[in-house]
Amino acid sequence: VTLNDIGERAEIRRFAKQAGASLTECKLRSQFRCNGSDGYLAWVDNALQIEETANPTLAGIDYDFRVFGSPNELREEIFKCNRDNRARMVAGYCWDWVSKKDPRANDVVIPEFDFEMQWNLDKDGSLWIVAPDSVSEIGCIHTCQGLELDYIGVIVGEDLVVRNGIVVTDALKRSKNDRSIRGYKSMRSRRPKEAEQLADRVVRNTYRTLMTRGQKGCFLFSVDAETNEYFMSLGKNQEQTAEQVWPEAAEPDQPPYDHNAGC
Repeated sequence: VTLNDIGERAEIRRFAKQAGASLTECKLRSQFRCNGSDGYLAWVDNALQIEETANPTLAGIDYDFRVFGSPNELREEIFKCNRDNRARMVAGYCWDWVSKKDPRANDVVIPEFDFEMQWNLDKDGSLWIVAPDSVSEIGCIHTCQGLELDYIGVIVGEDLVVRNGIVVTDALKRSKNDRSIRGYKSMRSRRPKEAEQLADRVVRNTYRTLMTRGQKGCFLFSVDAETNEYFMSLGKNQEQTAEQVWPEAAEPDQPPYDHNAGC
């Protein structure tokens, strides 16, 4: 999720060879997050076009994914779901951290919806996501890695948009305060293709991380209307029951999961 991250498979193989070490490669086939559903994780990869998977829709997947028409509606739902301190809002780092110098200022401002919130405060650091009362602040990629909640609300900024069904990223839409892309402009002037490919992965992986912090549900809003509609259309198939998708898997005595029933 940053330009300085290391750990490519080819790099690990190279170091292993230099050290004369034997190397066994394994694939992580299952993760105990997002309701234990590998299907949702595969759907996120497919939706962000990180890789094509066998889960182009959410049909039959027991996970609460919703797209909202405004950031205010998303915020209200996260507040409603914040039982036991288990719901938070996060966003792509596309807004400057103005409140770091001016505590009265708001950072994430979306004028057309009269929406304003502050980035997470300095005092909680990497533990922001579990700090009491931090539901009134918005976190970013740097304060939510490695930790999970019940529900996550994600605001997608202008660094990731969808045009005619194709995901397009632009790291230059990130805030100047975002250190994850520090050095991108100079790399772009020297090795433009490599820089753009790397920055593209950083942006997609950022939203993959943000969208998989919720164990029970992910609520999303994009500042770009076409992008919001894209995710909304992908989420519509979620309401299909297991009987419609896999008839042999349906259990007639159990009603389908109602994703509109609230948290």
